[in-house]
Amino acid sequence: MKSLYLSLICFVLLSACKSETSETPLKELQKELTVAEKIANAHGFENWKNVKKVAFTFKLDRDTIKGNGRSWEWFPKKDSVVMMAGAQHIKFTRSNLDSVPPNADRNFINDKFWAFVPFQLVWDASATITTPKKAIAPISNDQLNMITILYPNQGGYTPGDAYDIFYDNAFLIKEWTFRKANATAPTLSTTFENYKDYNGIKIATDHKMKGGNWNLNFADVSIILQK
Repeated sequence: MKSLYLSLICFVLLSACKSETSETPLKELQKELTVAEKIANAHGFENWKNVKKVAFTFKLDRDTIKGNGRSWEWFPKKDSVVMMAGAQHIKFTRSNLDSVPPNADRNFINDKFWAFVPFQLVWDASATITTPKKAIAPISNDQLNMITILYPNQGGYTPGDAYDIFYDNAFLIKEWTFRKANATAPTLSTTFENYKDYNGIKIATDHKMKGGNWNLNFADVSIILQK
């Protein structure tokens, strides 16, 4: 009986040790997400790994004038891009821009940024992101959460620029303010509205300024996933 009792104690101890060993890595994996990651995930970033192709048309409408826009096809895993804008039809790989017209990659970076700014918060590792705080949004005047993403003074197409990102408690972006070269005064403020879901990825298809006569928008959006 004594031998059986000791065997049971050893079994319990071994089981406890095994349980602690298996739980430790799990706890390490369950780290708190950053605000940038929470915003990205609220817009479907966890589905990005499955994206094969992105297509969209970037348009700017002013008053009654409808912009023709720039159309893009982007293959993220290959980082290859096709631009269709007026008479221009350019295909290029971003790792080799030697023979690419200067406006092509610059326009792609700009248009992609507007479409996927929630993901840029995670992608742009060189940028600095501030601690969240409550702030009054520039267009709705609602009190929202706000972070600022600030880019380095060197590198990229718009060094030193800052963006104030206003988001709700579900981490969905509602408005933003662009401040060129981190100026105190806003350069441009717009809404993020008319969200649509494309295979699990949410994109704000309308960005309006105060007054409603200016709308940067996205048309012909499609996101194709790998099979």
